[in-house]
Amino acid sequence: MYISLSLFKRLSMSWHSIRELSLSASNEISASVETGLDSPWFSGHFPGDPILPGIAQLAMVFEAIEQGCDRKFTVSGVRRVKFRQIVRPDVHMRVVVAPLGNYSYSFRLMAAGEPACKGIIEVSPANS
Repeated sequence: MYISLSLFKRLSMSWHSIRELSLSASNEISASVETGLDSPWFSGHFPGDPILPGIAQLAMVFEAIEQGCDRKFTVSGVRRVKFRQIVRPDVHMRVVVAPLGNYSYSFRLMAAGEPACKGIIEVSPANS
């Protein structure tokens, strides 16, 4: 599955905030993510019953990788992605990303302390 870098950039621009980003000795990236009801992520998804779209969750993971590695990437694929629960506005989220090697990362996104999604995301260095 190919997802363009420009799509991820458009989607993540001020639509959510990455906070408390940390990098462990094993290069595991961990970050808190915030998004409120006023975020464009929820616009039309769905009126009166807002749900965080899956693409939003993947964009949050991607942004955590870029910030944790302090470099720009392009998403080259996602695999084994499972969405486990509905994520509502103003729920505390935490992203944890672990390198698998060869620009591949396993990830999990927790919402209110419960698994929301998990999978593998593959990236490649962005052209300068």
